[in-house]
Amino acid sequence: MFKPISVAIGLRYLRAKRRNGFISFISLASIAGIALGVTALITTLAVMSGFQREIRDRMLQMAAHATVSAYGEPLTEWRLAVGKAQADPRVAGAAPYIEKEALLSATRQQPAIIRGVDPAQERKVSVLADKMVEGKLDSLTPGSFNIVLGKELALWMGAQVGDSVVVMTADGRSTPMGAMPQLKRFTVSGIFEAGYNEFDKGLAVVNMHDIQRVLRMGEGVTGVRLRLHDMDQAWDVARDLSVSLGGPYRISDWSSDNANMFRALKMEKTVMAILLSLIIAMGAFNLVSSQVMLVTDKQADIAIQRTLGLTPMSVMRIFVVQGTLIGIIGTVLGVVGGIVLTLNLEHILKAIETLLGVQLLPEDVYYITGLPTDLQTSDVVIIAGVALAMAFLATLYPAWRAARTAPAEALRYE
Repeated sequence: MFKPISVAIGLRYLRAKRRNGFISFISLASIAGIALGVTALITTLAVMSGFQREIRDRMLQMAAHATVSAYGEPLTEWRLAVGKAQADPRVAGAAPYIEKEALLSATRQQPAIIRGVDPAQERKVSVLADKMVEGKLDSLTPGSFNIVLGKELALWMGAQVGDSVVVMTADGRSTPMGAMPQLKRFTVSGIFEAGYNEFDKGLAVVNMHDIQRVLRMGEGVTGVRLRLHDMDQAWDVARDLSVSLGGPYRISDWSSDNANMFRALKMEKTVMAILLSLIIAMGAFNLVSSQVMLVTDKQADIAIQRTLGLTPMSVMRIFVVQGTLIGIIGTVLGVVGGIVLTLNLEHILKAIETLLGVQLLPEDVYYITGLPTDLQTSDVVIIAGVALAMAFLATLYPAWRAARTAPAEALRYE
């Protein structure tokens, strides 16, 4: 009863049965187009965010949140570094490590990263011990010269538990015949599966003291690995630790070590969002068509309203309100549909697999066999805002045409 006249007439046009049924059909198509676009965009971005989170979590289960290492030489004061790191309330765990590129040879040869760890302290910074599918991490005792391989690495080399693996590093030793690479035979005592190809195919783990003897590093290590309570503070924590130790140290965190991968994932998500926004734009174009046809259909009504004293701006507001309400209805339906579809996507995938009798994401091909989703509130808000903005912009031209209607011309043949 207290609504402005423009809003009241706009709502009436939205509810009223139109003489031209085709206009109503195009309006419904506009609502359906906007709703479909919003639903598809919310679901797709939730799935892409889920995959990004899954990749990041699997990677950080084995990798450190941050590392502090010396420049070009072993870090000899690593015990002091571990002690200072553990005294920081932001640090959940700290452990020394040695990392070296090497060529592993069994039935076949394969390059890999050799990581020397202390099994007792490694549990503080990674879940390697929980990822063992054969053997145990505790088998890496000092002096045993045992080695634990990634599942794909062991498969590619044709190595199994109990087999011997020759590790060759580029650190040469001087002999009468010249520089010779370091060679050492290790025994495979376990196999792990991290679910992340970079580790499963490119990482081998040995005891820290064994690799120190092979590389003749004495008591030195490559650096200290840190696991934090909040991984977004990784760079700050590593920097503070290096400053407290004094002297130049190399610091890195999980985001800088994998910057290219996360940048590619973010770009892929952005491009996909832009492409799927075209579905919403299609609904907005349909809204333009329906509004233009509605303005043509209501020429006589507009002329009468103008003669009764309604201003051109008020006439324009009528059709802006009516078109915006169509956009709001489509957006609300799309948001609800997108949230419901995202929350039930895993069940829908299983139902499709059961119905078709196939496995869409087989375990022997994909590391991630389901559809992980991460429904982010910010994405939903942005998508809804974009849809509403498109719907509002789509109403401006038809509303402007309605405001320019000349009463005398419109009523001449009525």
